[in-house]
Amino acid sequence: MTDFQGRNILVTGGSGGIGGATVRHLVRANANVIAAGRSREALDAIAKETGCRTVTFDLASEDEVRDALEGLDLWGVVNCGGFGGEIATPMDTDIAIFDKVITINARGALLVTKYATQQMVRIGKGGAIVNVSSQAALVALEGHISYGSSKAALENITRCSALELGKYAIRVNSVNPTVVMTPISSGHWSQPHVAEPFLKQMPLGRWATEDEIAGPIVFLLSDAASMITGISLPIDGGYTCR
Repeated sequence: MTDFQGRNILVTGGSGGIGGATVRHLVRANANVIAAGRSREALDAIAKETGCRTVTFDLASEDEVRDALEGLDLWGVVNCGGFGGEIATPMDTDIAIFDKVITINARGALLVTKYATQQMVRIGKGGAIVNVSSQAALVALEGHISYGSSKAALENITRCSALELGKYAIRVNSVNPTVVMTPISSGHWSQPHVAEPFLKQMPLGRWATEDEIAGPIVFLLSDAASMITGISLPIDGGYTCR
C-alpha cells in the first residue's frame, strides 16, 4: 500500500533537507518524482543522486508556477518549499519579511495546489497532497510571529482543500514537524538558552531528523492512508501534547 508505481509526485523544496529526504523516500517507493525549486544547481544534485526529474520555478510567482505545472500529469504533491524569515517579536517584526514569509509559505503552497489540482482533476485518477506545516502553526513559539502565522494559514489551506477536493478523490493533509537541526535552523535553535528549555518541554527530548519527517509524509500520500484527509499530524516528539 506504499508502492507508488506509475504515480507522478511533485515535491517543492525538493533539493532541501526535508524535501530532499522526501524525494529519496518516494523514489525508493517507486514514485516518479519531480523535484521543484529555484536553484538549478541544487536540483541537478538531487537528480544525479536519485534519478528524479526536476522543474524550476519561484513560489512567489504565479506565472512561473502556472507555466511549470501546465500540462504536467500529476497524481500527488508535497508542498515543502518554504522560507524561515526572522526571529522577532510582534513589537519588532519586519513587515517586509512577514510579507515574504506569507508569500512563499502560504500563498506559494496555495498556488501550487491551485495549478497542480487542475491537472489532477483533468487526469481523473484522484491523488494526494501533503503540506509541510510546522508545530509553530499549532502552538505559540517565541520569535515565530511571521513563520507561525504563515504555517497557520497553511493549515487552513489544508482543511479547505480537503473539503473542496474530496469529491475528486484527492486527499489533502499536513504534517507539523518540530525542529530539524539543519544549517538554516541551527543558528537559532542550537543556542543553549533556546534549546535547553525547549527540549525539556518535549517528552522525547530531542530534535527530529529529516527522515523522521519524510516517512510520515510518504505514509499520508500512500494508499495506506486512503481514508485520511484534512488532518494535521504533529511530528514533534510530543511537544504539542502539553
